[in-house]
Amino acid sequence: MIAVRFPRAALASVLASSLMLLPLQEADACTRLVYFGAHGQVVTARSMDWKSDVATNLWVMPRGTPRTGEAGPNSLRWTSKYGSVIATGYDVSTTDGLNEAGLVANVLWLAESQYPEYDGKGKPGLSIALWAQYALDNFATVAEAVAALEKQPFTIVTDNVPGEERLTTLHLSLSDADGDSAIIEYIGGKQVIHHGRQYQVMTNSPTFDQQLALNSYWQQIGGTVMLPGTNRASDRFARAAFYVNAIPKDDNPNRAVASVFSVIRNVSVPYGISTPGEPNISSTRWRTVVDHQRKLYFFESALTPNTFWVDLKRLDLSAGAPVLKLDLGKDQDHTYAGDATARFKPAKPFRFLGLST
Repeated sequence: MIAVRFPRAALASVLASSLMLLPLQEADACTRLVYFGAHGQVVTARSMDWKSDVATNLWVMPRGTPRTGEAGPNSLRWTSKYGSVIATGYDVSTTDGLNEAGLVANVLWLAESQYPEYDGKGKPGLSIALWAQYALDNFATVAEAVAALEKQPFTIVTDNVPGEERLTTLHLSLSDADGDSAIIEYIGGKQVIHHGRQYQVMTNSPTFDQQLALNSYWQQIGGTVMLPGTNRASDRFARAAFYVNAIPKDDNPNRAVASVFSVIRNVSVPYGISTPGEPNISSTRWRTVVDHQRKLYFFESALTPNTFWVDLKRLDLSAGAPVLKLDLGKDQDHTYAGDATARFKPAKPFRFLGLST
C-alpha cells in the first residue's frame, strides 16, 4: 500500500467541502470502533442511530441452518457453519452480531452506496437484509471473509427501508478475535474492500477513503489539542479514532469493556435531540460492545437504566437447536440486567426481507 501525505491546506479544503455536503447526505448515523487491549483482548463497539424505533430484538441463530438470499429464484443458498447472536432491524434483517468463532459483523448507513444491477440472472442474489448474516454464518476470521468476498460470489439486492420510500444503502464492517478488520462498500456499483488491522473506526458519509483523509487532518492537530464536537459522521470518526487509542490497556477485561463503553457513548447522539437545520440527524437508539475472546455480547438501550450481556459460551448453538429470541420491546425499553443469556425464549424464526418476501 502506498502512503500519501496530504498538505494541511489541502486537507482543510477537503474537510470544508465534505462538511458542506454532510447535512444533505446524513439521514441515519452510526459509529463502529475496535479496541486493542492488554493480553490480546479485542473489543468491538457500535452505536445504532436512527430517527425512529428500529424495532430491534436479539436472536440466537444456531449453526446448520439452511438459508436463501431472498432474491427470487436465483437466490444465493448456503447452510450456516457458525451459530451467532444478532441484533435485528425491524425483525427482518441482521444489523449487528457475533458468531461463535469470534467474528463480529456490523452494518451502518452509507448514503453513497450504489449496488450492481440485479436482473435475476448471472450471479445469485443476496438481499441486503442478509449481508451481515451471511458473513456471520460462513466465516471465522476477517481474512477468510475477505478472501471469499473478493471473488464476489453474489450480487447485493437492496430494497426500501421498511415503511419508507427510500432504498436501504449500507456498508459492512467485520472484525475478529485477532483484531483484524475489513470495511466493505459498494461505490459506483463496484465492491471496494479496505482490509487491515488499522481500520478501527467506521461511521457514515462520506465514503471510507474520504473518512480516512478527513481523519488525517485531525491527527495532525492532535486530540489533546482539539477534537470536533458535532454529531456529523466525520466528527464522530475523529473522536472515536482518538479516544479508542487513548484509553488505557487495562489488565482487567471488565474495566477495558467499561472504557470502550465510555468511548461509544462519547460518539453517541443524545436521545431526542433536534438539530436546527438538520432534522435528519438521528438519536442513538442502542449500543453494543463485544468482547471477542470471552464471547460476550453486551447491549445497552438508550431508554433503559441497565447494561446487560449475552454469553455465547452458555448458548446451545448446535445444528437442530431452537432459534431463541430476547424481546426488547418497543424502543428497546424492556429492562434486563447482568447476564441475560437465560432470558431468551424459543421463537419462530423471523423472515428476512427480500424479493421473495
